[in-house]
Amino acid sequence: MTMMATQGGTTVLADTVDLRVPADPAYLAVIRTATAGLAARLDLTLDEIEDMRIAVDEACVLLLADRVEPGTELHATFTVSPRSLDVQVSGPARVLPEGGNFAWSVLEALVGRVETGYTGAGSWIRLTHIGGRRA
Repeated sequence: MTMMATQGGTTVLADTVDLRVPADPAYLAVIRTATAGLAARLDLTLDEIEDMRIAVDEACVLLLADRVEPGTELHATFTVSPRSLDVQVSGPARVLPEGGNFAWSVLEALVGRVETGYTGAGSWIRLTHIGGRRA
């Protein structure tokens, strides 16, 4: 889906891709691959693409509850604009680890912005890499 977004007072086109997979570590490779493929659409270095892929993988691991109930999902929404990649991943974990631990340090080191939140069905983590431009 293509949508209009505002960045710095300017309206730009942004492509949105939704991906849902079972909340099972066996499916994390699908989300990692989608992340790398969509990040490649920006003018990022190979290291930046790999950093985003690793960050999304780490976020997914945090969102997988210790005991995942059958039928639960990881839902990733990728928003690709000419200057940023925003990935919001939702999962079944009701409580995320406290900020400041190793996982959060990794996320904050790898991407420009990290946001978290909670819903009735679980938690979400949004990772944003800003910079680069569409090839």
